[in-house]
Amino acid sequence: MFGLFKRKKTEPAPAVTSPQETAEDGTSAEATLDVPADGLGHETAAMPTPGQVEGGANRALPQSEPSRTEAQTAALPDEAPTESAPRKRSWAERLKAGLARTRQNLSGLFGRRRIDEELLEEIETTLLLADCGVEATQWLMDALRRRIKKDGLTDAEQLRDVMAELLTELLLPLQQPLQVEAHQPFIIMVTGVNGAGKTTSIGKLAKYFQSQGKTVLLGAGDTFRAAAREQLVVWGERNGVPVIAQEHGDPAAVAFDAVQAAKARGVDVAIIDTAGRLPTQLHLMEEIAKVRRVIAKAEPGAPHEVLLVLDANIGQNAITQVEAFDKAVGLTGLVLTKLDGTAKGGVIAAIARRCPKPVRFIGVGEGIDDLRPFSAREFVEALLGIER
Repeated sequence: MFGLFKRKKTEPAPAVTSPQETAEDGTSAEATLDVPADGLGHETAAMPTPGQVEGGANRALPQSEPSRTEAQTAALPDEAPTESAPRKRSWAERLKAGLARTRQNLSGLFGRRRIDEELLEEIETTLLLADCGVEATQWLMDALRRRIKKDGLTDAEQLRDVMAELLTELLLPLQQPLQVEAHQPFIIMVTGVNGAGKTTSIGKLAKYFQSQGKTVLLGAGDTFRAAAREQLVVWGERNGVPVIAQEHGDPAAVAFDAVQAAKARGVDVAIIDTAGRLPTQLHLMEEIAKVRRVIAKAEPGAPHEVLLVLDANIGQNAITQVEAFDKAVGLTGLVLTKLDGTAKGGVIAAIARRCPKPVRFIGVGEGIDDLRPFSAREFVEALLGIER
């Protein structure tokens, strides 16, 4: 899988450090530059950036292809297909395939049979099993019954389009694409529990913004998880974007350094990772709140977006996470990942009824392009198997 990465024998370079920055609590933090060392390769000339940080401290990742350890390369998805590989599927095709497990039970309900109470009960049960939640399921069933009565529907096949219309109406308020042009740099803070796909999503977001013609900088603020920094540095190498990181230190200090570097370089978008934690760990939730305050100290009005990454497999637990993180850091948007591995994709309907935060992006695979802005219509059509 990773045969495309050619291993080079290089001498490890000493880590380059920046002048000490002061975090909110008065402590100083030594920011390690985004120059890989040891197993990550050797230091090369920094790529030109507008507004180089004074002292040459926060420098860009090298553009040469460094060697990688097996653990580091495992953090990345497969490389691009070879010439003999099949055609790359469109986003609509990938979305439909990703929602196959959730769609499996729903699509079988709209066959050739008459509409009766037994069918309506089956639809209700299926919605609950897809983790649509009690409130969203009740809203959908009440609206469905009104439409059946109003339009005089008798055949189950007629219900598919009605269900699509109702689901789209429910999810449309969540369709609010992220606009980053209002500020430069536009600072995005990313939160979530361990295992939700937070760091990987940041790498994919970097690629997405680059495809929009934006310059990107990453801040490796997850200093508690041993592999988080290395994983983000590898993503930075792959996307060709600088990563501000420390081997050890205070996450708030990393965030401060990342904001300062983004301002000095004239970067369009700065994405700052934070340590994963459970919403029940109140002292750790307070640390995330501190990171937010320090970012605001470095750039008044920032962060301009606070994203929560949610694993779709957790179903109704997503509601608890949204509520807890929103209370701690004031969420402005959600990223819903791993829809391709779950039958609980209906959780997005539960979010729409219980805590309607904008769903900025959804993920349906491991590829670097498998994270895209959320479209209610596309999602519903893929969920119900509707061809246009």
